[in-house]
Amino acid sequence: MRCSVEIVKVENLRKSYRTGSTVFEALKGLNFSIQKGEILSILGPSGCGKTTLLNCLSSIDYPSEGKVLIEEVDLHALSDNAKTLFRAKNMGFIFQFYNLIPVLTVVENVELPLFAVESGRKNIRKAAEEVLTRLGLKERLNYYPSDLSGGERQRVSIARALVHRPKIIWADEPTGALDTQTGREIMDVILELNEKNGQTFVIVTHDERIADYSNRIVSMDSGQIIRIRELSPVKD
Repeated sequence: MRCSVEIVKVENLRKSYRTGSTVFEALKGLNFSIQKGEILSILGPSGCGKTTLLNCLSSIDYPSEGKVLIEEVDLHALSDNAKTLFRAKNMGFIFQFYNLIPVLTVVENVELPLFAVESGRKNIRKAAEEVLTRLGLKERLNYYPSDLSGGERQRVSIARALVHRPKIIWADEPTGALDTQTGREIMDVILELNEKNGQTFVIVTHDERIADYSNRIVSMDSGQIIRIRELSPVKD
């Protein structure tokens, strides 16, 4: 459930890449905020800078200038160890191509984020089984990723992102490798989880149909924000 409290604030964010004497500006002085509990989509064509933005927001990559504040913490000012710990506790990631480890079972893949924040093998297994059951995968716990359909693999990816109860889930083209119907089913799952748990979802997509599931859409082109569109009201 979206509220008016800011969980992420972006200030004059710039990212440049240098190749020889050529400088390419991927992000050009972005300013915006993300509200607690909302689903926010970053929409734009290939090469517009949306994945670069997601990487800077989630501290996977460093900005060239500017700040990303998460609950008023400047992640890029932290030491590598402190940043890794903050990310492990507070963030989950959903990837276009699932990024599951093929030699681990479904439940073992989902357990992985818990080893950084949880103690006790029994607690870890119980938490992983619970979130997989919620996502309709109770009968797939001991399957391997190769045994699953694309939709099932993405549900496992979502379970892995949610299992440690992070405040923010970053999703890079979460339906990009799926057919239209399965993509809608995955977005229905994300919408339901957002409404039940109040977690913040930030979704990168090139598909307007996927972006329409959001509370707000940040449209990008050529490294700039060209529009921020409201789709649903803020709840105090």
